[in-house]
Amino acid sequence: MEPVLAQTTGLFSERPVAGGLAAAFCAVWVHRMDERAVPPILITPDATIDLQWIDGRFRVAGPDKEPQIERPAAGAVIVGFRFRPGAAAGWLGVPAGEIVGGRLDLSDLWGARCRELSDRIRPTPNLADLVRHLEETIGGRTEGRDALDPQMDRAFGVIHEGLPPETPLVPFLQRQLHMSERTLRRRFEDAFGYGPKTLDRILRFHRYRRLQRQQSDASTALLAVEAGYTDQAHLIRESRRLTGVTPSALA
Repeated sequence: MEPVLAQTTGLFSERPVAGGLAAAFCAVWVHRMDERAVPPILITPDATIDLQWIDGRFRVAGPDKEPQIERPAAGAVIVGFRFRPGAAAGWLGVPAGEIVGGRLDLSDLWGARCRELSDRIRPTPNLADLVRHLEETIGGRTEGRDALDPQMDRAFGVIHEGLPPETPLVPFLQRQLHMSERTLRRRFEDAFGYGPKTLDRILRFHRYRRLQRQQSDASTALLAVEAGYTDQAHLIRESRRLTGVTPSALA
């Protein structure tokens, strides 16, 4: 059975987190799988890290460099809390470079502290009540904590928006953040799990995907250049690298 993109199967919804979580998280999402057999799901790198609640346990979905295939059970419900850029390492207490590509039980990172957190979640068949209770519980461990790395949050924003044409990435970031190259790369590894160039590749591809959704009638070649690729062939190579398929197949 061919894998499908994660958000093209089942029911997916997303919204901003409640106020108590905003210091470390930017969004909460719910993915409810179909009751019938679920095809393998393709997860493409998107430069995010999630704290997820699945079947009564917390897990951490680390930052991905390559496409991943997951096989959720029929009828499974996944509740995810997306970390703000540069906040996961501070909240988890683990550098992002140590969880790249991982799908780890939070107990593997926290031990007894994770059990204490899980024990506070009251079972309920009502999904809205469950999400609200998860927000309150996670918020209790978030509010007042200084998890966000402001400089890495700023760096993410700069790359997300896209640099001026022909601008060398690392020297530009060094000037913006007043860091040596060595310090810059170390801080990126800790905050995002990979260096500036990998983050730039991933965010550029998602910039193309946003443009594709907004300008569905535009040619792929035009959107590729607008997103920051050298040409359409450059986009196709990166698409295969990050998703395993061409942009047209992804669409």
